[in-house]
Amino acid sequence: MNYTELVQAIIDYTENEETTFVSQIPTFVKQAEQRIYRSVTIPELKRNVTGNMTSGDRYLARPSDIISVLSLAVIDGDGNYNYLLDKDVNFIREAYPSPSTQGLPEYYGQFDGDLFAGGSETSSGNFILGPTPDDDYVVELHYYYDPTSIVDSGTSWLGDNADTTLLYGALVEAYTFMKGDPDMLQLYTTRYKEALTELSIVDTKTKRDIYRDGDLRAE
Repeated sequence: MNYTELVQAIIDYTENEETTFVSQIPTFVKQAEQRIYRSVTIPELKRNVTGNMTSGDRYLARPSDIISVLSLAVIDGDGNYNYLLDKDVNFIREAYPSPSTQGLPEYYGQFDGDLFAGGSETSSGNFILGPTPDDDYVVELHYYYDPTSIVDSGTSWLGDNADTTLLYGALVEAYTFMKGDPDMLQLYTTRYKEALTELSIVDTKTKRDIYRDGDLRAE
């Protein structure tokens, strides 16, 4: 299901073509996407990037689309992966009170988040490292990210592979906006939860190895 088809489905299900309602459909869809992406961790939400630390700089910029970290590793000169431990900022500050204490980083923490000014993002936030890097080490970050919305791209993984979840998620948002019949809203909510449960099985299966764990079967 592409975005044009999704919009038409929402209009058909709600039988509402009122101008204000139709103008809000992009918001309904993005709200549904956000709800889905925060509820399940499908493989298509994982991203892997490499970059460089800066010698003498204890801060490392985060990607702009990051939701949460899976792992952060420093690759030393021999090509060895050294996975950093996630610690609170206070722990790193106490362990390495002076930024001049340098070496191969062992810890990282979420130092700050996205910063906004004048209605637009000015910074995607930073990790803090401990100790401060003593070289421009290569770093590899594996993380969950926010994909481009189907509203902006026209197509998406959800639209192609989980269109029922996306449709009913958007209908819940749309019917809430309409202050529609409570019974119909409950129906849409139930259908959304059922579709989300089915989608969550994808997440469960990615954490299993059939050879070791056996096949996952519905009860």
